[in-house]
This record gives sequence, structure tokens and C-alpha cells, in this order.
Amino acid sequence: MKKIYYSLGIFTLLILSIGLYYYSIIYSSQINQPTKVYLKSTDTVEDVIHTLSSVCTDIDDVKKVISLKKYNHVKPGMYVLKEGLNANELINLLRSGKQTPVKVTFNNQNYIEDLAGRLAQQIEADSISILNSLTDTAFLKQEGFTHKTVLNICMPYTYDCYWNISPNALRNKLLNAYHRFWNEDRINKAKSLNLSKNEVITIAAIVHKETQHKPERKRVAGVYLNRVRIGMPLQADPTIIYALKEKYGRDTVIKRVLKKDLKHNSPYNTYLNRGIPPSAIAMPDIDAIDAVLNAERHSYYYFCASPENFGTHNFAKTLSQHNRNAFAYQRWLNNQRVHR
Repeated sequence: MKKIYYSLGIFTLLILSIGLYYYSIIYSSQINQPTKVYLKSTDTVEDVIHTLSSVCTDIDDVKKVISLKKYNHVKPGMYVLKEGLNANELINLLRSGKQTPVKVTFNNQNYIEDLAGRLAQQIEADSISILNSLTDTAFLKQEGFTHKTVLNICMPYTYDCYWNISPNALRNKLLNAYHRFWNEDRINKAKSLNLSKNEVITIAAIVHKETQHKPERKRVAGVYLNRVRIGMPLQADPTIIYALKEKYGRDTVIKRVLKKDLKHNSPYNTYLNRGIPPSAIAMPDIDAIDAVLNAERHSYYYFCASPENFGTHNFAKTLSQHNRNAFAYQRWLNNQRVHR
């Protein structure tokens, strides 16, 4: 009888030892500090193990738990691993696919190619795939955009997305935000100005480039709308700079528009061409768009950068008054030795 009890005791101790061993493996803390891991759509379990090996305290224990829990199907995404997470919780999280959304942001992306590159830095998809989605011929035709004007749908908000969102799903998210932006109130304001959405955004891009001083944006917008109403050329220097960069390269630095530049043949040359350019020269912020829709009503037809108050402008109702303002600014530029 004693031998039986002895054997049972040994067996119990063995079971307890095995249990404690696996308990220590399964519930051992693996994450010493909060971290993020990115699992790609093409990753295998071996790839996941390689990724985890740089963040876990004992990857061998994690590999045992992977085997015990039969983790063999990778669900891609960005996962936030909390401090103190044990091996069991870690693998349960990856098996569940409960990834954490990423916040996708962008602004001042003046070309659709630049935007695609910026987006690719924040999600799994590469820039070529994103660009191909945004400029897909069928999509552009269906939504009434061109390669140039499709940038209009990209409102500079913050978007909550899963890291492995597909390019088309991201495109649709951008398009939905664009449609939400153009609510009934904004559409009616555009109609009252006899402007299309594209024309509003195109003027807003010029306003955005003309001034970063938000308090005067509505006044600047009013100047351009006054010119549109009477058929006067917009004569906007930012459009000349855009046209020159189209010719000489987007990285060309142009600090000053010269008289010879005003003769450059381009549909974006608002000195040679009347009316509104065919597309926006930049990605305007929301404030600039609303500045156009709520433009100040006044009798100004001209404005020029102020040499006294940097970042602001002097406004004029007559050409003679404007010429005096412009002469003062040109003299200031010369004194600063800004020649191009």
C-alpha cells in the first residue's frame, strides 16, 4: 500500500512539475515595454517568429506557445503589445486579428504622386499601388475626376485606418470624407458663387499659397472672386511658380517671379489666361477652402506682400495704388538680394 501511495505521490509531483513548467512558459511575461509590431499580408508564421524575436524576452517560450495553440494562420496588421503581455496573451492577440488602427495624416502634398508616397509611409501598401488606385481610369471616369483633379478628394484630415487597408479601400475612405465635406451648406455657397467644387478648391489652393496668415484669407479670396466676376485675369504668382516647376522640375526653388516668367506658355499662367486654372496647384487646407466659400465682400482688386509686416499683404482698389505697393515690395526684395 505504501508503494502505491509513494508512486501516486511521485506521479502527482511529476504532473505538477510539468504543469508548472508549461505554466511558466505560457504565462511568462514577454514584453518589457509597450511596442508595435507590423505583420505583412505575405508573412508566414516563421516571419512572425522573426519579428517577435526582437521584442520578446524569450522567443523559445513563444515558439512553444505557438505550437501548443496551433497558431498557423497569420492575420496581418499593426498590433500594439502592452508592457507585461505574456506569451499566451500575445499569441491570442495575434490569432484574434484585433489589430490597432493607425492614424493616417497628410497635408501640403501638391501632387498626387507625392501624396501616394506619403500614404505609403503609413500603411502596408506601396506608393505605386496607391497611385494606381487613385488614378485608375474607370474610377476617375465614374467620379468625374482627372489625373490632376483627383487630388481634390484628399481632404487633409486624420484618418483611422487599419495598417493593412487595401489601396482601393483607402481611396474609398478618402472619397467618402470628400463627400461628407461637401455638405449641403458648402454646395449651396459654391453655387451662389457660380463655382464648381473643383473651381472652389482651385482658387483655395491659390489663396493657401498666397498667405499663411489665416485672418486675411477671406480678403484674399475676395480679391480673386472680384477678378473672376469681371473677367479679369487672376494674375496669381503661385500659379506662375507652379507652371515653372512643371517645366523645370518640381524641386526647382523659385523665390521671386520675374517679368519674363509672366510670358511662360502654360494653362496655369494666370497672367496670360483668363479664368480659373484647370486644376489646383496645391492641396489647400480646410481653412483656405472655407475662406473662398465665405469670402469677404469688398472692392479690392489687387494685393501685394507687405514689406513692413512680413506675412501679410497690402490691398488696393486701383492699379495706381497697387503699383505703389508693388514698387515698395520690389525695392525691399532688391535690398534683401532676392533675385530668383
